[in-house]
Amino acid sequence: MVNRRSRVLIVEDDVKTSETVALYLRHAGYDVAQSFEGEAALEKAQAWEPDLVVLDLMLPKVSGLDVCARLRSGSDVPIIMLTAKTTETDRLRGLESGADDYVSKPFSPRELVARVKAVMRRRTSATNERITCGEIAIDAGARDARVNGSQLSLTPTEFGLLFALCRQPMVVRTRDELIAEVIGFDYEGTERTIDVHVRNLRRKIGDAGGRHTYIRAVFGAGYKIESDA
Repeated sequence: MVNRRSRVLIVEDDVKTSETVALYLRHAGYDVAQSFEGEAALEKAQAWEPDLVVLDLMLPKVSGLDVCARLRSGSDVPIIMLTAKTTETDRLRGLESGADDYVSKPFSPRELVARVKAVMRRRTSATNERITCGEIAIDAGARDARVNGSQLSLTPTEFGLLFALCRQPMVVRTRDELIAEVIGFDYEGTERTIDVHVRNLRRKIGDAGGRHTYIRAVFGAGYKIESDA
C-alpha cells in the first residue's frame, strides 16, 4: 500500500495569497486543496479529511474564528491561522478558538511552510512513551490523553504541552522552555501564546472531570503540573 502525501487545506479569500501559499506547499511535497469562504471550507474538510488547515481569520460570511470553532467541535486537525490583525489580543483570539499556531500578514511563504512542517512533526511524534500524572494518563504513541478514563480532545499543541508538563511533574517549566519544546522553532509570537494554550488545557481537564490535577502558574517563572490525588 502506498502512503498518501500529507494534505493541507488552504482557506483564504484572497486568490493571489491562496495561490502563492498553494504553490509553495505543493513544492514542499504536500497535496493541497483551496477554499475561498467558510462554508465551502467546512464541507471540503469533512469530505477530504486534511492533515492540516491553513485558515484566514478574516473570511467573508463565516469568519475564520467560526470556521475554527466548528472544525474543533469534531476534529483535532492542526490549524494554522493567518491574521492581518495587528494587536496581540486579536491574534490570541485565534488560539483561544482552537488554532495551534498563527502567522501574521504579511508573511513569508517559506516561513509558513516551515510552520506547517513543525506542526506536522508535533502531530507525528515517534515516541511511544506512556506516562501517568495524577488523574491524567498519556499514551504518546497513540496520541491519547485521558482524565480518569475520559478522553481529552486536544489540539497537537495542547497535547504536546500537556505531555511536556506531565513528563516532569512538580517541575516549573518556563514559557520559553515550553515554546522551544512544544513548538520547536523560533516563534514569532509572545509568551502569552503559552498562557492561552494552558487556559484551554485547564478548561478541557475540568470538563473531563479532572478535580485533583492542576496546572499551576508560578509567578515570574512559568508553569508546573501537580496533583493532590
